[in-house]
Amino acid sequence: MSDPSLPEPSEPSARGRHAGASTTPTTPTPASTTPTTPTPASTTSAYGAPPASAPSKIRILLADDHALVRRGVRLILDREPDLEVVAEAGDGAEAIDMARAHEADLAVLDIAMPRLTGLQAARELAALKPGLRILMLTMHDNEQYLFQALKSGACGYVLKSVADRDLVAACRAAMRDEPFLYPGAVTALIRNYLDRVRHGEETSDHILTPREEEVLKLVAEGHSSKEIAEILFISIKTVQRHRANLLQKLGLRDRLELTRYAIRAGLIEP
Repeated sequence: MSDPSLPEPSEPSARGRHAGASTTPTTPTPASTTPTTPTPASTTSAYGAPPASAPSKIRILLADDHALVRRGVRLILDREPDLEVVAEAGDGAEAIDMARAHEADLAVLDIAMPRLTGLQAARELAALKPGLRILMLTMHDNEQYLFQALKSGACGYVLKSVADRDLVAACRAAMRDEPFLYPGAVTALIRNYLDRVRHGEETSDHILTPREEEVLKLVAEGHSSKEIAEILFISIKTVQRHRANLLQKLGLRDRLELTRYAIRAGLIEP
């Protein structure tokens, strides 16, 4: 079960202030004097300003098995001009029903819920609505939960103890297709990666042979199979075999995805 003791939402520390317009005299301004222009009002937020030209609010599905927690989270979200809770659920199964009945851009799910957990619901929602972003909101500062959440399709992991500070920023990051993790989670990911390296586990940048890397680089640079064969002094069939192996090893589908991978691997510049 999740912890209902979510802290009361705190007021952001830096609210926008409207600059007062300057008062101009009623007498004509001398030709040598340049009239002053009032400073435009600004609206900033302690969580970062929402997109200035956002056409509509981010529609949020909120799922937690404690009504008190949902109420507190909804207060945090609904007070932001670009966020709106459009549906609530008390467990994972109800969250899936609400996703079918309402148009939502983002699902905020508690991990520990009855019937279906947040992790189970996240997997179902990712399959049901691939465009739906998912955030996990939990009391558990736990590496295993973190990794399971990411595997389930969540793009962010927010602790309830700091939800009043992090949740709004996490929602906006999710809608920009950016991951959001609390500092401890980042540390856990780095430690996990280093542990795998120390134990000699293969990582994706070491599963290709040197020849496959050469072919990948040339494919990403836009060369045809014939051109690659001439550059590397191999047959066209050999090039095609290397390309097929690359797609299979990396789990990719076409030249475009190979190019993106080559950029991430540092083989070519974007």
